[in-house]
Amino acid sequence: MPLKRAVLDVAASASARARAVGAGNTLLHRPDGTWAADNTDVAGIVAALRECGVSPSGSAAVLGAGGTAQAAVVALAELGLRRCSVLVRDPARTGEVLDAAGRAGLEVEVGALGRVTADLVISTLPPGAADPLADQVAAGALLDVVYAPWPTRLAAAGAAGGGVVVSGALMLLHQAAVQVELMTGCPAPVDAMRAALREEVPGCGV
Repeated sequence: MPLKRAVLDVAASASARARAVGAGNTLLHRPDGTWAADNTDVAGIVAALRECGVSPSGSAAVLGAGGTAQAAVVALAELGLRRCSVLVRDPARTGEVLDAAGRAGLEVEVGALGRVTADLVISTLPPGAADPLADQVAAGALLDVVYAPWPTRLAAAGAAGGGVVVSGALMLLHQAAVQVELMTGCPAPVDAMRAALREEVPGCGV
């Protein structure tokens, strides 16, 4: 970040997930000297939601349209959804997230950031950007990709409303575990990684 889209331009090859998303967060050096792009954000989102018992089957909304939003729509498709809303300040900037959704087979309705009610909301907005929306989002489950400071105003409001709240730190943990496996060829020590994250960022939601 903020070069998730540029990663694909410098890589000689890309995984199916990275191609679907249209962005990558990992470059792997190959024996022939070239670089291969991958995207572990999708796996991180899927694993974080599943760890918290979230199995979306109804309505879903993604806040934002950046590289992480592209991963979010692909993750929703992998979780079995066929449609979602993407809510943004400027609809003109949704081209790449719409392309990602199309590649994943997900139908998208674009709307303005504001009041939203959905079974699942994924906020991909940067720190502080979702604060004004805290009392406008009603979600059965909320994943806020921000992890510091935690809880965000959006996450606190979601918890107060009785929803399941998933921290961005949990997504960070699970996507990093996949990166470790890609880079080493060995299973990731998830428990040790979780403990280290808790020690470094106490109360981060993992």
